[in-house]
Amino acid sequence: MGDDISKMSFEKALADLEGIVEKLDSGKVDLDASIAIYERGEALKKHCEKLLKDAEARIEKITLKSDGTPSGTEPLDVE
Repeated sequence: MGDDISKMSFEKALADLEGIVEKLDSGKVDLDASIAIYERGEALKKHCEKLLKDAEARIEKITLKSDGTPSGTEPLDVE
C-alpha cells in the first residue's frame, strides 16, 4: 500500500481507494491505522480526480454540418 500515488494509473489508484473504503467500513482497523489509511484514501481520491480532469481535457467532440457530415472538433463540455 506504499506505492507512490502520483505515479499510479487511474485503475490502480481506484482499486487501492476501494480497498481502503472496505477496510474502513469493516470497523476492524484501530484508530491510528484508520487515520493513516483515510489520509491515503484522500490522496488517492484527489489523484483520481486529477487524472479524470486531465482525460476530459483531451477529449473532443466531433461537430457536424447540417447535412450530417463531420465539420471538425471542439472541446467536450461535460458540465
